[in-house]
Amino acid sequence: MRGTGAAVTALVSIAIVVVVAVSLTYVAMRTRRVLTTPAERAVHDTLHTASLAARPLRRGLDETSAREAAPHLRVLTGAQSLAIVGPDGGLLAWTGPHEALSAQVTAAAGRAVDGGRRVLVGHADLERGADHHEVRALVAQPLLIEGTGVVGALVAVTTTEPGPAMLGALTEVARYACGQLELADLDSSRARLDRAEVRALRAQISPHFIYNALGTIASFVRTDPERARELVLEFADFTRYSFRSAGEYTVLSDELRNIDRYLTLERARFGDNLQVRLQVAPEVLSVVLPFLALQPLVENAVRHGLSGKTDGGTVSIVASDAGPDCVISVEDDGVGMDPELLRSGELDAVASGTGGPSASEAAHVGLANVDDRLRAAFGNDYGLVVETAPGAGTKVSMRVPKFRPGIRA
Repeated sequence: MRGTGAAVTALVSIAIVVVVAVSLTYVAMRTRRVLTTPAERAVHDTLHTASLAARPLRRGLDETSAREAAPHLRVLTGAQSLAIVGPDGGLLAWTGPHEALSAQVTAAAGRAVDGGRRVLVGHADLERGADHHEVRALVAQPLLIEGTGVVGALVAVTTTEPGPAMLGALTEVARYACGQLELADLDSSRARLDRAEVRALRAQISPHFIYNALGTIASFVRTDPERARELVLEFADFTRYSFRSAGEYTVLSDELRNIDRYLTLERARFGDNLQVRLQVAPEVLSVVLPFLALQPLVENAVRHGLSGKTDGGTVSIVASDAGPDCVISVEDDGVGMDPELLRSGELDAVASGTGGPSASEAAHVGLANVDDRLRAAFGNDYGLVVETAPGAGTKVSMRVPKFRPGIRA
């Protein structure tokens, strides 16, 4: 907890500096002048340097990111030279003079990594060398991430005695670097989770639908070869899109195009028993949403729209413009379900085979997957909304922002 608190303190401190810098910039723009006082210039330069260091660190710690971040971290610490050492004691990057000290630097970093605390090597303990006789100390500060451990160390080489100001600066810069590395870990974890969830959705699509689609195509091979050929092409395009490896996001137009392929195959199977109503505002076709976010909704609607109804059912897909957002709904007029099952989580029991509601209700298990991915991408205000009741069909709606920084197909 101590590491987390330290990281939070460092990030809060940086946030305060950001607010101050933005305020100063705003005032400067209002008065039509440039930053002129030493304090204004110092704040601006520090923030700019910190942002330059953050960019490579947000990719994680390796030789490339360390090499790009090291010069900016050195400026923030005020050290004459700075080294970044990995968790195994290997030198990842060096910036500044006195490279002849690299062996002593990695030795100090190794002690800091092993002990999880700062190591200071004073002037008297340094091995003498003609090109670094003026060096007064080495200071190795471990990079400690809560829940992960020590992931490396920053080592400052200074030609002055390391006083409280210099040591404090090195500590805060290390905390700042750890904060960026934690964000990189979160980004990586989220990306892995997104990929795992997409794979889970693909697994849900493959067992029943692919078998039924191939069976439908086979039934047309002799009676209507041309129709069978068309369905084979639709099936090929559907699977190519559904199992693609590029990106975790897509645009609504591509998602709808693939859903049309799916519905073409299902209509070939069910005939007039499946009716589809589609209403899409042209201005929302370019909206970005998680890949395969609509497929489970439409597949559930088809299964519920036809379940237990001798005369078939209707599936309605509507995408409308709602100011800064796009609202998408998928509705069926099928058997519906008890909304308490969604609230209680009993549907998860069906997925795991531990009992629970009927098989017709099990199709809704995939909704939780989509809901989680929407909230992870856009925030808790963008989850699924389900309206249902026994005998009254089911309507599932999602709200997707038209634009969200950092999210693109």
